[in-house]
Amino acid sequence: MKVDTSAHGTEVPKHVGIWIRVSTEDQARGESPQHHLQRGRAYAAAKGWTVKEVYDLAGTKGFSGKSVKEHPEAKRMLDDIRRGHITALIFSKLARLARNTKELLELADFFRECRADLISLQEAIDTSTPAGRLFYTMVAALAQWEREEIADRVRASVAVRAKLGKPLTGHAPFGYQWKDRKLVPHPDEGPVRARVYELYREHRRKGVVARLMNDAGYRTRNGCRWSDITVGRVIQCTSAKGIYYLNRTRKLGNWRWEMKSESEWGVIQCEPVVSEDLWNACNQILEEHAKKPKRPGKKPVHLFAGLAYCRCGQRMYVKANSPKYICEKCRNKIPIVDLEAIFHDELKDFFVAPERIAAHLLEADQNLKGKETLLENHRREIQKVRDQMARTHQLYLDGNVTSQGFGEFYKPAEERLNQLLAELPKLEAEIDHRKVANVSAEEVVSEARQLYTRWPELPVEDKRKIVECVLEKITVGDGEIDLTLACMPTSEELTKSQQTLRRR
Repeated sequence: MKVDTSAHGTEVPKHVGIWIRVSTEDQARGESPQHHLQRGRAYAAAKGWTVKEVYDLAGTKGFSGKSVKEHPEAKRMLDDIRRGHITALIFSKLARLARNTKELLELADFFRECRADLISLQEAIDTSTPAGRLFYTMVAALAQWEREEIADRVRASVAVRAKLGKPLTGHAPFGYQWKDRKLVPHPDEGPVRARVYELYREHRRKGVVARLMNDAGYRTRNGCRWSDITVGRVIQCTSAKGIYYLNRTRKLGNWRWEMKSESEWGVIQCEPVVSEDLWNACNQILEEHAKKPKRPGKKPVHLFAGLAYCRCGQRMYVKANSPKYICEKCRNKIPIVDLEAIFHDELKDFFVAPERIAAHLLEADQNLKGKETLLENHRREIQKVRDQMARTHQLYLDGNVTSQGFGEFYKPAEERLNQLLAELPKLEAEIDHRKVANVSAEEVVSEARQLYTRWPELPVEDKRKIVECVLEKITVGDGEIDLTLACMPTSEELTKSQQTLRRR
């Protein structure tokens, strides 16, 4: 139809707009924006329509062809359609209106709701005619089918790439970076991530760790402040212990996710930034906090209370005025003195085993090197902030920055510099402390032997502390005892124990 008809039956000229967006390929063929404008005006004249607006996107830079709805000209066009200023839009071809199929279909729905027409010159689509509307519906249906086919191929490709251990995106977990298609520790972020685990094991609260990290001047990869949510996500990511899983989750909607089947997961082995024991300890704390809170129980009276288990899996307790640990389910029993004697004998092998001492010293040395790396990165960060402040100050002196702009940039940088400088002596003192605490293997063995020798003289409270430190559980079977021991205690803990013995 060429004209609109008013309520009195008089014909009103159809008002249309011309959409101009020229690609690089069009320009290479010599098709300028002026060429497309003349073509659109000629078509409108042939139909007897009046051109009211021209929406020229060709002269605007900085907007991708994948999405044009946020372009100022696009917003102006949609507003004109909505208020009835124009009732049709002429453009050279569908690809110039929108390259994104979803956006194209959304535009078609919008025009249909506003009773406006779309005219594509190259595809010969004019929705003001029945044939044009039918053809546009067919094109839209084929485009939808193609989009679903592409989505299926992408999903299949994601699963295959994950199985092959290939990266799915360019984003690496905090503390790591992609280098030659391999996941390697980031020289600056790696020590910071290790610091998060150490602080969490010490303080056991995500909010406290976030506050300490922020007060020390540390920031996330995006330059944001740490939060308890960020701390939790960093701690839970398995990449820190050397295993990075791909394609584990599926997005269902806003803030809704579900776990995929393990058969769809991919695995990448990488260099760990923390020990597996530290990772497990931190995540065990997270799991404990996620459980429903319980009322605190009574302080254990007996040495192995809460740590002694029967072979059937039930815990064993000492009843009032009873000399034995008893399982309520199968009535399995063991005398208190016998269980302590067995544990005492095990202490000797546990404390003075050469392989345990060697492992302990190796871990202590690695921890010290990690702290020294963190200190180096911390000093570089201080220098980086100082350089930024110096550049901002120079811009202010040169008159390129106003007083207000100078304050907006300089004050946050100055605050962060003060935080970093306040943390620097703490890191240096911590390294000094670790160097002193890393005693020789002979001293550790000597201290451990003294602890084993003086064990019978220790009060129950001190014994209980040592038991909790070195023992995970004791399983009492039929004629056999299985002790599950924890990792080797640090030399600092052993030294403190010896100092307690000497004072007594």
